[in-house]
Amino acid sequence: MTQIIHKEETYKIIGAAIEVHKELGHGFLEAVFQEALEIEFEDQAIPFVSQKQLQIHYKGRILKKQYIADFLVHDDILIEIKAIDRLTSKEESQVINYLNATNLKLGLLINFGSEGKLEWKRLVN
Repeated sequence: MTQIIHKEETYKIIGAAIEVHKELGHGFLEAVFQEALEIEFEDQAIPFVSQKQLQIHYKGRILKKQYIADFLVHDDILIEIKAIDRLTSKEESQVINYLNATNLKLGLLINFGSEGKLEWKRLVN
């Protein structure tokens, strides 16, 4: 039986994102959703760092260039937010690459731009 990592934390993060989407809808830029999600994380006491600089590993070495995650939640869940019509495999690949390069295990790809409801994907490294 496979254990789902960070199941409860994921549930709370997605709940916070749904709250932001219910309040703002889908017509804003990413920066607006970023700031609103910061407020929602604070209100729900979800520990996070916004615009977290993460080291990128390549063949056992750390690169000078860093990746800036939209959020790092609970110290080890990468959150990448989008405000696009719909998620594609391109965005999923981007998050998987970020997970691989930073040695993190779980990423959430959250899209506030799709009409109707919040779109999100849980990606595991």
